[in-house]
Amino acid sequence: MSVKYSKDHEWVTVENGIATIGITNHAQEQLGDVVFVELPAVGKAVTKDAEAAVVESVKAASEVYAPVTGEVVAVNAELQGDPGLVNRDAEGAAWFMKVKLANPAELDTLMDRAAYDTFVAG
Repeated sequence: MSVKYSKDHEWVTVENGIATIGITNHAQEQLGDVVFVELPAVGKAVTKDAEAAVVESVKAASEVYAPVTGEVVAVNAELQGDPGLVNRDAEGAAWFMKVKLANPAELDTLMDRAAYDTFVAG
């Protein structure tokens, strides 16, 4: 399963038309210690590049943007009780939401790992 990345530092994997979305390791490093995560409601429609969730750290609050358009079909409730999971496993167990893709072609606008690493290096 290939991982795609957005310029807003979200990652996406897709399986059977469902995108799993979280923030990248780089994003959590920039945020510092995550203390709160606000997730969208299941059933909410999210739009590519629009705000979908919020993550707060001791340093700042930051929006999490949807890298794809679709309907939220699941959220990671574990983050409510353990927001620090984002710092420990940002690109794994700390996924934020699962979205049923409305337009799979949007994935083509995202970066692969090599392109993302180059983007982050600036």
